[in-house]
Amino acid sequence: MTYPTSAAGLRAVGIREGFRSGLEDKVGDQLRAQGIDPRYEEVVIPYVKPERKAKYTPDFQLPNGIFIETKGRFVTEDRQKHLLVKTQHPELDIRFVFSNPKARISKTSQTTYADWCLKHGFKFAAKIIPQEWIDE
Repeated sequence: MTYPTSAAGLRAVGIREGFRSGLEDKVGDQLRAQGIDPRYEEVVIPYVKPERKAKYTPDFQLPNGIFIETKGRFVTEDRQKHLLVKTQHPELDIRFVFSNPKARISKTSQTTYADWCLKHGFKFAAKIIPQEWIDE
């Protein structure tokens, strides 16, 4: 499948294919090409936000148990959620595929998505799942 270059175009393709974004659709296509059924948002992981229970639904789970979260934008709420999930479920291997890992977490910060992942012990990649993650 060829992908549109605009964010709106990617989003439209992703939604049409049952995903919430074009990046999720692209990663789903990559998994299908590898002979892997892209089990999109099938697993729901409970976690506790301070003062209330919440649930996190990872985008993909590889057959080897690795969870893949695709992110175009990585907003504060998402970063906080992932720190809580990591603390409460240290046994889970959650990794990120970013549209652009060099993007800054805010206009006023020098910290990139990649920097944040390195600081907090998350593996990450740009645009596609690295083959070595699939082969693990």
